[in-house]
Amino acid sequence: MINRRRLRLDISGRTAALAVALAMLTAACGTSGTTLRPAGDALRVVATTTVLGDLVGQVGGERVDVASLVPKSGVVETFDPTQSTLRAVEDSDLVVMNGLGLDDWLRPVVEDSGSSAPIVVLAEDLPDVEYQAGEEEGKAVNPHLWLDVRYAMRYVERIVDALATADPTHADAYRTSGAAYLDRLETLDAWARERIASIPRADRSVASFHEAFPYFAAAYGLTIVGSIVDAPGQDPSAGEIVALVEAIRTSGAKAVFAEAQFSPDLAETVAQEAGVEVVTDLYNDSLGDPPVDTYEGLIRWDVDRVVDALTD
Repeated sequence: MINRRRLRLDISGRTAALAVALAMLTAACGTSGTTLRPAGDALRVVATTTVLGDLVGQVGGERVDVASLVPKSGVVETFDPTQSTLRAVEDSDLVVMNGLGLDDWLRPVVEDSGSSAPIVVLAEDLPDVEYQAGEEEGKAVNPHLWLDVRYAMRYVERIVDALATADPTHADAYRTSGAAYLDRLETLDAWARERIASIPRADRSVASFHEAFPYFAAAYGLTIVGSIVDAPGQDPSAGEIVALVEAIRTSGAKAVFAEAQFSPDLAETVAQEAGVEVVTDLYNDSLGDPPVDTYEGLIRWDVDRVVDALTD
């Protein structure tokens, strides 16, 4: 865990040194109040997850330098910030998070870092979004909106505005690349709908490892009959496992789906007990190796795995 007292002392020393440097810069450049950035210097952005980092990178291109705080294959819900996390935030020009309880650990990190970088919260108060209730106690809204591509498009619109505000010199470029990316995502959404529509309607009931896929299911016509855990890091009771197995059997669900960054043991056990197929390599908030190294690749991978499992 972060030692906040030590970090504040470290930051105070760096802040003093920074103040001296800024004073020298002011003396050399005058006092117009304009923030100067070296020519060719990329906007430094930190995002909590690799998925959000990819969305930023697709819009910003070479004009942004994006770092993801949670590494590939990491679990955002249980991520434990470190000194390197704080340093990345401290050095950033813009901070991007999902919100809705998914990555709230970021806020004390920003506070401890002393960063004045704007924080962009992508999932909260979005227009034209039908929010779904969260299953974990204390979380009123499920935060995994981006697995509905239409909602990811709302994220991208907010990212475009944030980059344009943070770097107004290149605002037009961000809006142009953002528009092109939105066109690709619109095509991706139509493809996903067409692919899953090929599954017979009676075969579209599934169980999931945790509550990561309700927006995906609602968007593309699946029914989730239950989940093994409410959130990562929790262990279900024997009674909860028995109840889920019974729900799978009585509903006629065809498969149990779990994500690649979690141990497959529980999902395999439930699927075996229920007598259904198991898929343990879906992705939600973390990217993986190619072809799952972009958000578009993630959606295509998940859709193809779902279709393959439910049409065998």
